[in-house]
Amino acid sequence: MVKERARILVVGGGYVGMYTALRLQRRLKRELERGEVEITVVTPDPYMTYQPFLPEAAAGAISPRHVVVPLRRVLDRCRVVIGEATAVDHAKRTATITTLATAEEGTGGQQLPYDELVLAPGSVSRTLPIPGLADHGIGFKTVEEAIGLRNHVIEQMDIASSTRDPAIRDAALTFVFVGGGFAGVEALGELEDMARYAARYYHNIRPEDMKWILVEASDRILPEVGEEMGRYTVTELRRRNIDVRLQTRLESCADRVAVLSDGARFPTRTVVWTAGVKPHPVLAATDLPRNDRGRLRCTAELSVEGATHAWAAGDAAAVPDVTAGEPGRECAPNAQHALRQAKVLADNIVHTLRDEPLQTYEHAYAGSVASLGLHKGVAHVYGRKLKGYPAWFMHRAYHLSRVPTFNRKARVLAEWTLAGLFKREIVSLGSLEHPRAEFELAAGGKPSQDPPHNPKGSS
Repeated sequence: MVKERARILVVGGGYVGMYTALRLQRRLKRELERGEVEITVVTPDPYMTYQPFLPEAAAGAISPRHVVVPLRRVLDRCRVVIGEATAVDHAKRTATITTLATAEEGTGGQQLPYDELVLAPGSVSRTLPIPGLADHGIGFKTVEEAIGLRNHVIEQMDIASSTRDPAIRDAALTFVFVGGGFAGVEALGELEDMARYAARYYHNIRPEDMKWILVEASDRILPEVGEEMGRYTVTELRRRNIDVRLQTRLESCADRVAVLSDGARFPTRTVVWTAGVKPHPVLAATDLPRNDRGRLRCTAELSVEGATHAWAAGDAAAVPDVTAGEPGRECAPNAQHALRQAKVLADNIVHTLRDEPLQTYEHAYAGSVASLGLHKGVAHVYGRKLKGYPAWFMHRAYHLSRVPTFNRKARVLAEWTLAGLFKREIVSLGSLEHPRAEFELAAGGKPSQDPPHNPKGSS
């Protein structure tokens, strides 16, 4: 039984936010029924995105609806507020929240009091001041970006198929991906696979007409799967005629020309930016301690250093890795740690409310798996190295076991099964990005080409 009524505020609806709130509502079921505890989740989207499935969603292997988990259905005992926390004053135990309603009313943010705070806003794309990147770059962190990129790639193939201008055709069929981590390599692998398949339905486009370029600033890709598997991945991609350029940077993409640090220039209409992430900007608007990378300083119990009743995990938190055997080592900001940290974080909040001892977060990194397209992958798990079909199968099996809710597991498995029996879908639904354009034109107005409103803003 808790000592007194507790208001728990969870900022963020991603891995840590959703799983923390889910475990809290299970562990505190009786307290919630008696009104002794209130759990509020503030998130810019009404769903949690399972990001490892974004490359397959972009390739059309999984429906976008099945990559996301509706928070209101899963967190049925929590209060879900669609909005953003723009500032936190932990000394006063209040958070400033902006919602669509406050934006419409023009009243600014509202103050939301709390007793226990969980900061799990995740991360945003880490960009550099590269000329043309803001105008022409495409991100790959959200389901909207993944589906938008799929539509864009197919649209470029349509442009190349219908133009008589060789310069336009060449630019349309050149795809540049910047960043050799999981997001960049998996997105490139899946989309190249899809485009190569789609080319058979174009009378004048062959797979070898397309240029796929991966740009990585370091001397290796996929460091999480080890050096040997990273080298294999480079070999596999190059075998598919993908131009992998290591120790190379993007210096400009102005005027739709990608200029690389090695002097190469590629006219292109597609620059996908996956070169890392940085902590969410809301962390800078708090009075909580951060490290030199902008992440919250945390203890091994997942509480924020020097701040009672404040907790953090995932991308927003610098959590000491007690299994590393060396001081100062921190847990990597990845999904594997985030899922497990959420469980310990929720349990420690319950222990705090019940005046019980806290537990330490301790998890040795198990390894990583990555997909390189249909039936292709690499894996380094518990010291074992796999490649090709076995690694791809392990990738699917692992993430199917980790995607939340039985409903989503069943739907994803059904889609994979049907995909094995029928041909790929190569339909582009790019018009979804401007759904009112046709009606505006019919009504005598000028179709708007502005991008749809993004409640999360941009960084």
